[in-house]
Amino acid sequence: MAITQERKNELIEEYRTHESDTGSPEVQVAVLTAEITALNQHLSVHKKDHHSRRGLLKMVGRRKHLLSYLRDKDIQRYRDLIGRLGLRR
Repeated sequence: MAITQERKNELIEEYRTHESDTGSPEVQVAVLTAEITALNQHLSVHKKDHHSRRGLLKMVGRRKHLLSYLRDKDIQRYRDLIGRLGLRR
């Protein structure tokens, strides 16, 4: 259900803004997007797993909050991230 540590490290490498970056909004949103995708696939098979559905909704809310923060802070970084992740089509 959750993403592996190797996948998480790949996402951090791809979306970090500087060498030791692990907590920038871009990295957090990328990791949350991967977890949301994995959980969505799980819920398509296990339709009655309401506990995991609640966790999915919390992740979506956290990602939405981070994206709105990034949009208010730096609109160009926000647009780049949205384009790279394929969100908000």
